[in-house]
Amino acid sequence: MPADRAQALALIQPDAQLERRLDIYVDLLSRWRKITNLISEATFHQVWTRHIADSAQLLNYAPGSRRWVDMGSGAGFPGIVIAIQLADLPGAQVHCIESDKRKCAFLREVARATGAPARVHAARVENIDPESLGPVDAVTSRALAPLPKLIEFANVWLSRGAIGIFPRGRTAEAQIEALSFTPPFHIESFPSELDPEARIVRVRGAEQASP
Repeated sequence: MPADRAQALALIQPDAQLERRLDIYVDLLSRWRKITNLISEATFHQVWTRHIADSAQLLNYAPGSRRWVDMGSGAGFPGIVIAIQLADLPGAQVHCIESDKRKCAFLREVARATGAPARVHAARVENIDPESLGPVDAVTSRALAPLPKLIEFANVWLSRGAIGIFPRGRTAEAQIEALSFTPPFHIESFPSELDPEARIVRVRGAEQASP
């Protein structure tokens, strides 16, 4: 864990306050994980690089975005990590949508303990009224569904100008090819900072994709 934490912090380069908040998050994750099935025991020893840093890098692909939606937040990756990063930014808010009420309780506790501007919605994504969330700059999801389904879920925000940021691992290109329709968006993929073979997919409107 110490080496994994050091590697992750070298990538994130947090100030003292952000580092403290991330430590609180990981401590809560350690204490809650056995009773809420938040994260597997097999991956917890790499929680800093595999989950914290992997989530933190997503901010770079939607610069200036303050209002986020995280679909299927689970243990808070990437939504809670993004909210913690934006904690001191006026007007920031991350909507974490998660149908498991036990996980929602965990997410709310992390938001309380860290001061992260996260609003937790105990619901399925398809049952959320987008009007109730207000303006959205970016929408993300890490493990909810394959890319075609994510675009379908996120379309209500993408069609209103939000940027989609979706970490897709090593199957990103196959997922892009699996799109059975031509969405009215510009789709790009970038190598992850944690794994050059893994990709982060960005979905933007044509006007946003202009140089």
